[in-house]
Amino acid sequence: MRFEQQLKLLISSRHLFIYILTNEEERLEHVISRLVCQEFDSNIYSWDFIDGYTNNPNYLGYAQRNPLAALEFIETLDFSSTKVFILKDFHLFMNDISIIRKIKNLSTKLKNINFNIIIVSSEINIPILLKDRISLIEFPKPNIGEINSELKRLFSVLNIKYKLDLDNLAFACRGMSMDFIRKLIAKLVFTQQSPSYIFHLITEEKKQFIKQTDILHFCSVSNTLQDIGGLFCLKQWLQKRSNAFSKQAQSYGLPIPKGLLLVGIQGTGKSLSAKVIAQHWKLPLLRLDVGKIFGGVVGESEKNIRKVIKLSEDLSPCVLWIDEIDKAFNRFTNNSDSGTSNRVLSTLLTWLSEKTKQVFVVATANDVLSLPSEMLRKGRFDEIFFLNLPNLQEREMIFQIHLMKVRPLTWKQYNINHLSKLTNSFSGSEIQQSIIEAMNNAFYEKRDFNNNDIINAISDIIPLAFTDHAKIESMQEWAKLGKVRLAS
Repeated sequence: MRFEQQLKLLISSRHLFIYILTNEEERLEHVISRLVCQEFDSNIYSWDFIDGYTNNPNYLGYAQRNPLAALEFIETLDFSSTKVFILKDFHLFMNDISIIRKIKNLSTKLKNINFNIIIVSSEINIPILLKDRISLIEFPKPNIGEINSELKRLFSVLNIKYKLDLDNLAFACRGMSMDFIRKLIAKLVFTQQSPSYIFHLITEEKKQFIKQTDILHFCSVSNTLQDIGGLFCLKQWLQKRSNAFSKQAQSYGLPIPKGLLLVGIQGTGKSLSAKVIAQHWKLPLLRLDVGKIFGGVVGESEKNIRKVIKLSEDLSPCVLWIDEIDKAFNRFTNNSDSGTSNRVLSTLLTWLSEKTKQVFVVATANDVLSLPSEMLRKGRFDEIFFLNLPNLQEREMIFQIHLMKVRPLTWKQYNINHLSKLTNSFSGSEIQQSIIEAMNNAFYEKRDFNNNDIINAISDIIPLAFTDHAKIESMQEWAKLGKVRLAS
């Protein structure tokens, strides 16, 4: 149900206290005014802590810095006509016992009166004693249609002559407030840059917006499928779904892809794969710092995971990368935190199963055996891929990729086949490290590095697979049983 339909239903059914969650006060007031004028012919009274009541000349400045007086004022008015009251930031005062008591009294006194008291807040803060008296709804960010209309209006008013595809521009602005969009267009006009510059501005503004959360990080990616050595099955799976988020896919009836769980020991390419997915599908990549979800204050962890979900949905379509998820949700160590991990996990799993927004989740885990069994259930992710150690052919590809980056003209001089045979049980990152070590040694001696330098570096590296051999064998057994799918 659309927001305006929800609000109309609540007002019509005489819900006295309506709590609206939003950061866009100005846009919300405009929507409320339009709805009230068209459907209810009501008077609107607006209050904030500093200025008191502002939009009625008879009560200008009344109840300044006095939230209790703002409520008392409501019951002094004529009950015969319909009225709507907008109280801004009122959630900051709702834990006061006098405010709680007054809201309860008003709920009884005005239950048959055509009054509606709308509390506008940027966060949920409803005392337990009032939960059954207040209806909570969320004011969504502007949709594509609203953004497109506003862009057309701004381009017309500002007489902007740039030839831009407004549909693509509106799509890029999705998840941002209308105020952000207006400032963005103002920057474009002021800087007088090329039309393509606006997309760079959008990316930079989103980076700053996400950075403020201190939980999500906006990742810039440049890696392509060609940067992955091997993992043919995973790459084929990704290529088949390259257009899964397109309008054509939706018209075809394809369900929105949920996500992938990538498992394997460190250095096998899980993080690189997450970056490549975002780049190949041309979607923004958001990285979740799982450790920062968990806070010391009671209820903070649950609030943080809800914030992550909301942000990622606001910025959809996007890729949400949850790195090393096994460290946050470990079935062997989650029994000593008073159930916080289980509650956060429950919220995450429910969202993974039921989400309808275009958020593709890529979770990576080094030790899948420690993950809770409910996370591995079919339906949470589209597929679970096991990234095994590279075979000989894949090791040759990995050597070639890294040598071409550092020696694009002379990489064929290196005996890649011989080097690949020497690196059995090496991960991709360990192969890369052997090249870096060889380069450092040769650079110290003021010469170019050669095959022998890489061979010497290989002999000094003890592969991580030697210590994680049991995990690899277990995952190989899982692959045989069909519990996970081999990425190679």
